[in-house]
Amino acid sequence: MLNRIIKFTLIAIVSASMVYEFFQVNIGNGIMYLLLDGIIVLLLFKHEINLLAFLQIRRSKFDSARKIMSWVKKPEQMPIKQQAYFYFLNGLIESQNNSMTKSEKHFKKALNTGLSMDHDKAMANLNLAGIAMARRRKREAMNYMAQAKKFDKAKLLSDQIKMLKGQMGRI
Repeated sequence: MLNRIIKFTLIAIVSASMVYEFFQVNIGNGIMYLLLDGIIVLLLFKHEINLLAFLQIRRSKFDSARKIMSWVKKPEQMPIKQQAYFYFLNGLIESQNNSMTKSEKHFKKALNTGLSMDHDKAMANLNLAGIAMARRRKREAMNYMAQAKKFDKAKLLSDQIKMLKGQMGRI
């Protein structure tokens, strides 16, 4: 909560400085304050820890992402959508470390909390299907795959879904 208060205070100070600079006809300084204000507003709605962890995961630096995610001590104080992505990122990190129990818990919590993007829901369901399949729970894996297929509207995960279906025939 203190973090949000600090951000709102910064927004107010930077906005006041921006207005002052525009009234003093210092257009360049006013534009700089406007951009700074925009960055602070963006960080108000997107948790910067989640953003940093996303960047590390995209670079396949999972140890660094784990370290960044450990900075969050009380995820329940985050806004709901950011909480969901916090659990989603933790699930991705744990799945890379072959900790199926922890990653399953995080993915389920992310889905229950409410991921906002369909392709993220599809990815979480696909990971849960893989975990269920590894534990020889075929019916549960089929349900998760059906959910993944439903949320994968852009067909980005269709190859992975087909691969999992092929492997499921062996169970």
